[in-house]
Amino acid sequence: MLHFAKIFLFILGLVMTQQNVFALESVEIPATSTHKYSVIWLHGLGADGHDFEGIVPELHLIDSSSVKFIFPHAPIQKVTINHGAEMRAWYDILSINELNREVDFAGIERSAASINQLIQKEIDKGIPSKNILLVGFSQGGVLALHAGLRFHQPLAGIVALSTYLPTLEKLKTERAEANNHTPIFMAHGIIDSVVAIETGKAAFDGLKAMGYPIQWHDYVMEHSLCVEEIELVAAFVNTVFK
Repeated sequence: MLHFAKIFLFILGLVMTQQNVFALESVEIPATSTHKYSVIWLHGLGADGHDFEGIVPELHLIDSSSVKFIFPHAPIQKVTINHGAEMRAWYDILSINELNREVDFAGIERSAASINQLIQKEIDKGIPSKNILLVGFSQGGVLALHAGLRFHQPLAGIVALSTYLPTLEKLKTERAEANNHTPIFMAHGIIDSVVAIETGKAAFDGLKAMGYPIQWHDYVMEHSLCVEEIELVAAFVNTVFK
């Protein structure tokens, strides 16, 4: 009887998740030749899909004409730490306490479901999952790691910039075998006053301990990107888009 109860709860959870999936509006830069690869780039708290639109020409990708870039807009919602002000956010930030932070797991799951929907749309258009890359900055990096490492088909890679991973412990039981060997690129600013480098390094250490092929880079910068970082991100993309 307990076995059937667990199955029922699992199916119910899937149905509720599907009902809560919201379609994301996106800024898109299409491939200018045959579309072979897709990059889904997730912005940070309070920004939108236009935030990293200008970075595309700076990447100087080897096969840039075959790459489609998708910059989705996070939904507008109230953010607790900003006194309930409404802004684009992938999930609510409930506390700034780094050591004992309350996490909006439900919000992360809702956004992850929408990211999965974006990935699936590219697959449905004929792009193999191994040719789809997730990139995220700050909150977007959380979603790139959370959704990517749970996705049921293998991805090209994951780039997580100036971010952390509040769902690291849950990943130990929720990880998808299909992405056990997906390469991960993490980078962080040493003087980041928004997302402390210690939280980013803790995510890196945890993922490395779980056996993921992951690399770490840090720079003397705040909560932002730098030229050297962009160059390495481009090299990483060129490597995974063989």
